[in-house]
Amino acid sequence: MKKTLNLSTWLFAFGLVGALTLPGCKKDESMDPAAENNPVELAAMQDVSIQDAETEAQFDDVFNITASINSSVAGEDLGVGANVSGLFDLGSTTANTNGRCFTITIVPNIPHVFPKTVTIDFGAGCLGRDGKFRKGKIVCIYTNPMVIPGAKVSTTFVGYYVDSFHIEGTHISENTSTSNMQAWRNTVIDGKITNTNTARWRMWNSTKDVLQIAGNGTAHFPLDDIYKITGYARGSNSAGSTWTSLILDPLIKKFTCPWIVKGTVKLTRNGREALLDYGNGDCDNKAIIYINGIPHVITL
Repeated sequence: MKKTLNLSTWLFAFGLVGALTLPGCKKDESMDPAAENNPVELAAMQDVSIQDAETEAQFDDVFNITASINSSVAGEDLGVGANVSGLFDLGSTTANTNGRCFTITIVPNIPHVFPKTVTIDFGAGCLGRDGKFRKGKIVCIYTNPMVIPGAKVSTTFVGYYVDSFHIEGTHISENTSTSNMQAWRNTVIDGKITNTNTARWRMWNSTKDVLQIAGNGTAHFPLDDIYKITGYARGSNSAGSTWTSLILDPLIKKFTCPWIVKGTVKLTRNGREALLDYGNGDCDNKAIIYINGIPHVITL
């Protein structure tokens, strides 16, 4: 039987510490079998699984935004082309005279001069067309447009919030493309997300390689772009849990979809494992966590 829970509800209900084993993953035979089915242990694994998925989604949103800085908002294309995802979805009924609920400052504001600092300011907050409420600033330093091999964009945050979550840390995207394949390496350093409703936090560091597997022939038209993501992460939280996550089946990300649409991630906590499944390719905000053979549908 599947259980469907809202992500924030689950996190609130299971703010506990523990561990467990997942189907399809190798079990540590030295573990006490009774502990595997302990409700506290199960709840803790559910907790870290959801926190890892949620953190992945938050920093994937940062990549969407930095990759979407184009000439319509910045005077030149700094991202990967058309303004399709990311900033395109940040319009609001509270938009300013430019039709946007954010402002952009560029220093130096001279085309083709780098490095360039781009500050995206959501002010006291605005509701985007993606349903997320953002406030504060995202500060991005581009060494070159992101389409150029070797280019880097380093992103930090100033009082930045998405809904009830305070986002901190450093996100770095580096263009690692070859002559026939577009690719980026995304690194999160000392990422921290705090739920302002509960004061619970999690720390997260990750390295992910993003390989473009469709749309390479249309460099300035990303509507057909599809990306394959591999890599790993490690996290810790205010409940005392630590964990690692490893992408088993590459995650699939469509440029036109704000969520990961496919792929699996193995999460390990205290020698026990869980499996996070992002689905079959449909663009939705659902994922499934498998714990002891039981699927739990979560909303990202």
